[in-house]
Amino acid sequence: MNAEDIRNYCLSLENVEECFPFGLETLVFKIRGKLFLLLALDANPLQFNVKCEPVLALEYRERFAAVKPGYHMNKTHWNTVISDGSLKRSMLKDMINHSYQLVAEKNKSKSRKKPKKRQG
Repeated sequence: MNAEDIRNYCLSLENVEECFPFGLETLVFKIRGKLFLLLALDANPLQFNVKCEPVLALEYRERFAAVKPGYHMNKTHWNTVISDGSLKRSMLKDMINHSYQLVAEKNKSKSRKKPKKRQG
């Protein structure tokens, strides 16, 4: 997948917005204001960071040379994926979907919690 493929795929997901909060080299995709993918536009080969369950993150790193601990991110929960052609398009989409779902579900559960009314 190239940068445009990744961008189009992310924007096809529900409630996704894109922005450049860290400069023009890093395109960020968010779900309800929380980031789920960072795309390094200046990297060659192209790479992106995605959130991942910790056990699965380690498994991906062990199985695939193109998956590294998240660059400039929490290494427990984030992976950097190098889009160099060694991973199938379907695998890249699975990683993007997993990140999207993790952030969407966490964000959804937080919005369901209502603050307790103070009595007094």
